[in-house]
Amino acid sequence: MDSFDAIKFFGALFAIMNPVTNLPVFLSITDGMTPAERRGTAVKVTLYALVLGGCFAAAGTALLSAFGISVNDFRVAGGLVVLTIGLGMLNGKDSAAHHGTNTEQARFDDRSAVAFYPLTFPILVGPGTITTLILYRQQATDLAGLSAYGAVFLTVLALVGVVFLAAGTIGKHISQTARTIMTRLMGMILAAIAVEMLTDGLKVLLPGLAG
Repeated sequence: MDSFDAIKFFGALFAIMNPVTNLPVFLSITDGMTPAERRGTAVKVTLYALVLGGCFAAAGTALLSAFGISVNDFRVAGGLVVLTIGLGMLNGKDSAAHHGTNTEQARFDDRSAVAFYPLTFPILVGPGTITTLILYRQQATDLAGLSAYGAVFLTVLALVGVVFLAAGTIGKHISQTARTIMTRLMGMILAAIAVEMLTDGLKVLLPGLAG
């Protein structure tokens, strides 16, 4: 994984896990909690995302092999998932894959469990995040690559933790317009990265497309 790949990995992972665009969801789900309870939930969410995301990063390739799925098959399927999420962000729509269906959202009321479900899974670590973690892990083939991969993942998680810890304060200072602009921008970046995932996978599966 070179520096350019690391930047793309950061862009994709931050766009999907974006703590700023997910801030209203966090505030809504933790509404009614005391400041201390909300901060505790933010810490739990960050730790859960670290463990869950780390598991997929470490064992994702082995899991694909167990099901007889090639990396390029997954790259195409994952690219479609990420593209759907990116286009949804461009259109101002929440992804059901990451935010749940209306029926599932109605059940997000168990305050003792919200740190893991739904805040960690599927909102932060959903299909798009899992796809991104597994595919970019394929590019980290040496110590330098693994170090860059880990640094990007930890940086994004740190940003998530900081924003969620200060959710009450930040929420008062970020306008709806700013959130909308960031969502559209992240959606554009995500869609572009998804197209690259798709084309890279299709070039291998259908070599005739590569000319």
